[in-house]
Amino acid sequence: MHQNKFVLPRRDALLATMAGIGLSGLAFEPVRAAETVQPDVRRGSLKRYDMKKSINLWAFPYPGRMNLRECLQLAKDAGFDGIELNYDLDNDLSPKATTKDYTAIRHLADEIGIEISGLCSFLFWPYPLTSNDLQKRNRGLELAGMIGQAAHDLGVENVLVVPGAVHIPWRDDHEPVPNDICDRRAKEAIGKLVKDAEKQKICLNIENIFFNGYLMTPMEMNDFVDSFASPSVRVHFDTGNISMFQHAEHWASILGKRTKNVHLKEFTKKGTDYSLETFRPLLDGTTNWPAVTEELDKAGYNGFLTFEYFHPYLHYPEALIWQTSDSMDRILGRKS
Repeated sequence: MHQNKFVLPRRDALLATMAGIGLSGLAFEPVRAAETVQPDVRRGSLKRYDMKKSINLWAFPYPGRMNLRECLQLAKDAGFDGIELNYDLDNDLSPKATTKDYTAIRHLADEIGIEISGLCSFLFWPYPLTSNDLQKRNRGLELAGMIGQAAHDLGVENVLVVPGAVHIPWRDDHEPVPNDICDRRAKEAIGKLVKDAEKQKICLNIENIFFNGYLMTPMEMNDFVDSFASPSVRVHFDTGNISMFQHAEHWASILGKRTKNVHLKEFTKKGTDYSLETFRPLLDGTTNWPAVTEELDKAGYNGFLTFEYFHPYLHYPEALIWQTSDSMDRILGRKS
């Protein structure tokens, strides 16, 4: 039987069909394994750090545009291990809240699957523990006790405490307090609070502020904390608060194992506006994050790193939460 000269051989016909639909012989090549992506310092830390990601509630448009459940869920969805909540005179955590209310918040966080990394408050500024006004001092002490009780009811260990202030530059109702009197009053106040803190099994974590003119060096902070000889008095280290004239990595090293909780605040030394506006989204500043995380690691710190920022985005506020999570992954070596 003679082959029809117009009939293409099987192989040629197949190749012609493949060409017609945009395929090539490569379509039938064995599948090769994807190339392994090598770590790159341009993407993130080459060393992975065993610390937990957290974010403060002030970064969310709460309570105006998001409720507490939405904030907790967003933090979880964005990849945070924890969220730091804030105690105020009128929100979900306030003097109006009851143990039942705090138990419900605890259950909500557990349901969503996110830890509460600590409690924070701005109330130490209108009611300083070292104020020359006795009524303000007493009210501050009362509120600090309420914050401690709220932490206990929530099953939260970390409570941020501002022990006092020589000066408060953003308030015009604060009379300057002499340094020695500020120190004495601060120690008296924390001495009163620590008794309940030990019973409640919470930690009063003393925050470095710098702007308040008190506890201006890590050595002063160490002396203050050590004077109580109590496991319930530790340090809440804020990387941004001292960055105007000092360096966070130096503080991290000197504070050592006293550090119980950490605020990651980005700061730029390029600006001259020494207000809350100098704090930036993470990585948009001059903080030496590789050095900071390395010094914290050397000190044995493996607790929460909490991003603190006071300006939720006006438009698409969820973007700040996701951007921050991504930046922290790079700082901690989870993405490199």
